[in-house]
This record gives sequence, structure tokens and C-alpha cells, in this order.
Amino acid sequence: MRRWWSDARHFQIVALSSLLLVNFTWIDFGAKPLYSALAILSALATQVVCSRLSGLPNIDLRSPLITGLSLSLLLRADEPWLPALAGVIAIASKFIFRLDGKHIWNPAGFAIVVLLLTQHGVWISPGQWGTSIWLAALLVFFAILVLQAAQRSDIALFFLGSHVALLLARAVWLGDPLAIPLHQLQSGSLLIFAFFMISDPRTAPDSRLGRLLFAVGVAALGHYLAFFMQMRPALYVALIALSPLTLLLDRIIPAKRFAWIANPQGVSR
Repeated sequence: MRRWWSDARHFQIVALSSLLLVNFTWIDFGAKPLYSALAILSALATQVVCSRLSGLPNIDLRSPLITGLSLSLLLRADEPWLPALAGVIAIASKFIFRLDGKHIWNPAGFAIVVLLLTQHGVWISPGQWGTSIWLAALLVFFAILVLQAAQRSDIALFFLGSHVALLLARAVWLGDPLAIPLHQLQSGSLLIFAFFMISDPRTAPDSRLGRLLFAVGVAALGHYLAFFMQMRPALYVALIALSPLTLLLDRIIPAKRFAWIANPQGVSR
């Protein structure tokens, strides 16, 4: 039981599953049961297939379950095969796009950007959960952050701090009331991005300084794409565009490599 409590992925699964349940039973976030099931099942199935093909002795379904749940809450599509394809792309990317024993892109973020760039009828949920649900999720995610302290989730705080600073600076520059940046921050999609994508310890830089630089860079590029290029999924594009730089940061500022489970073959699960 102590081992269960020591792995923050279990809390992530409970938190994301609870949000999806709220969507189905209380407040409609736009997630559909069939589409969500397809995203989750395709992610799990792809993990099994890729693990077998890679010769892994054990198959861990926790990370792909988190990916499938994240896709269910974030990705919207006109056709049910698109969420299923997202699950396949997300998990396959972990096994295909690797360098130095580390996958380059956050799986869910990579799948979202690929589908946005290549398919019609795909978009990101606006993440309007309502103030009470948003605050509750924020508190729960911060609690998970504390539990993940050893897993380098400080990058979520670095990113949120940079993002908030940029939004406030823009509001001051334009003379906008503070209500505008505060409203922009009350997005469920932003919370999932901060606490489950950019903070993914398997794709974040190894060093704390590297994570700080990366978080500031993603926030700055996302801000530029959103407000100067009028790109709606700006943060996701910024994350995927800058993720290869984590490999450079790891070389320039070396630190101990993170691993969920010690694995001699170097494939994260």
C-alpha cells in the first residue's frame, strides 16, 4: 500500500478520471463517452503492442492511461476515429522518437499537434469547467505536485509563473483590467497542460535550471503565437516546437536522468 501512495501517477489517474466523470454526470466539458473510450483504449492497446515489439518484460499501463485520459479531456473531434488515432500516435511516439534513452515529445501533446496540423474537424477543448471545478482541480493538481516533488514537477510552477507574468504584463501594457488575464487563467485546458504535459518528467530537462529555461521559453513562444500570430493552440505548438531543445539543455547542463522504473533497455513505460 505504501508503494501505491509513493507513485504520483496513481493520483494523476484518479484526478483525471474524476474530471472525466464530472463531465459525464454533472458539467458537460464536451467530452463524449465513446470518443473518450476510444482514446483511452487505443493508448493502452498501443502501449501493449509497442512494449511487446520492443521486448519489454513488463507492461506498465499507468502512463498510457494518463495520456488517454488527458486526450479525452483536451481533444475534440467530429469523427470517433480521430481520438483513437490520437491514442495510437501519442503512445507510438514514445517508442519511435527517442534519443539517448529519452522520448522527445510529451505523447498527448505530440498527438494533439499532429492531428491539428494534418486533420480537419479537430480542435482543443476551451476548458471552461466553471470556477468551482477549476479551483478544485487547481488545488488537487497542486497537491499532486507536492507528491511529485522528487519527480521534478517544479517545471509546472516555472511555466505557470512565466505565463501569469506575461499575461499580467500584457494587460498592463494595453491598459486592460486585471479581470481579463484572470479569466484567461481560469481554463481547465491550461491546468492539464501545466500539470500533465509540460511537467512530464520523462520529457522535461534533467536539471532544474534547464527546466526553468525551458518553461520560460515555452511560455514566451506560446504568448507570441497566441497574441501576435493569432494561433489558438499556441501553447501546444510551443511545447512540441521547443521540446527537442531539452536534449541540448541536458547536454549543456547535465543532471541525473529521471526514470519511473529502472529499465536497462531505456524505454520508458
